[in-house]
Amino acid sequence: MHCDPRFSRVREVFERNFADGEELGAAFAVYLDGEPVVDLWDGVADRHTGRAWERDTPAFAYSCTKALTAAVLLRLVEQGLVDVRAPVAAYWPEFAAGGKAAVTVEHLLSHQAGLPVVAEPVPVEEFEDQPAIAARLAGQEPLWEPGSAHGYHALTYGFLVGEVIRRVTGKSVGELVAAEIAGPLDLELWVGAPEEVIARTARLKARERPDATKTPAGERPGTTGAPSGTGTGATEGQAGGRPDDVLARMVQAALDPHSLMNRALGNPGIHLLKGGANNPVILRAGWPAAGVVTTARGLAGFYRALISGDLLRQETLTEALRPRVNGPDRVLLLDTSFGLGFMRPSLTFPTPSPTAFGHSGMGGSIGWGDPGRGLAIGYVMNRMADAVSGNLRALRLVQSVYDSL
Repeated sequence: MHCDPRFSRVREVFERNFADGEELGAAFAVYLDGEPVVDLWDGVADRHTGRAWERDTPAFAYSCTKALTAAVLLRLVEQGLVDVRAPVAAYWPEFAAGGKAAVTVEHLLSHQAGLPVVAEPVPVEEFEDQPAIAARLAGQEPLWEPGSAHGYHALTYGFLVGEVIRRVTGKSVGELVAAEIAGPLDLELWVGAPEEVIARTARLKARERPDATKTPAGERPGTTGAPSGTGTGATEGQAGGRPDDVLARMVQAALDPHSLMNRALGNPGIHLLKGGANNPVILRAGWPAAGVVTTARGLAGFYRALISGDLLRQETLTEALRPRVNGPDRVLLLDTSFGLGFMRPSLTFPTPSPTAFGHSGMGGSIGWGDPGRGLAIGYVMNRMADAVSGNLRALRLVQSVYDSL
């Protein structure tokens, strides 16, 4: 392990998370101005066998994937192959069905398309057939007028953006991540993991179901989840109101299998597979919204490459980080803010710096970049955080990094 003496506070927080029983296994990595200053790991990768978490232990990081998918699409923009202002149907003609002819690529990237759920249950047989799932979405009508509102497309974001990428290049997001990002930069991350990586991937421990009667003291609802892991649908009440009302609706939505939030997070249903996200089907499927398997070092390295200009031109990243939406989310109860695929500072992505961006993953993982401070951060773990109380582990670690500057 490595920790620059300037960041000793980070190591203290990391170790305290374990001492307080909040971690099973985890890793945390930080680059400052392109140089590695923190690379920590500890705990067990598999609680059933006692397998230790090693330096190269990867973990499934859920929605941290969305930033990678955005980067792949933005590279196509730089090559002149995609215009984010163009209709999706210009690249994917079948998508125009159901009154979606005017939906733009920008709408997909910023969660404005009105397609946060797959209407019909996706059979397990289609879990590794992304074009088939995309075809289901192409035939649907949007739940709201595209561009008029936004709502977190928890899983559908990937099938939608991924299909545009496939139509333009003939390749999947996972193939392009391997060929253009992970391979050239020697990063330990895979959107669709090979068998040898699956064999050493940490096994997630499922989070507990939320308790409708209480919230742990001192924890703000909805921090660093998926992005918050909680929310409610447009038909069940809008975001806003008193904090106690918001919490009550969050709990209600989390417990209601028919809420828009749960439908967005639950179809395709990872829970249908034995072991859930630990199942090899999910780990190798490479869903472009929730499919990355990565080490903390690999995730931080991706953000290091972004802010250094190694993956995208600086003007491309600057434009991608310009918030397209900010405020009440039709799927998540709390306010969200998104640029082109990246989360921006908001209640669901709280940050000490206005120049920070990134994406969190359900359960607590997070990828973070801050061009204003020269920071790139990655955190992965295998003990999933409670969906309602949120997860403060990553936020404590991130805050300790800023406190050390």
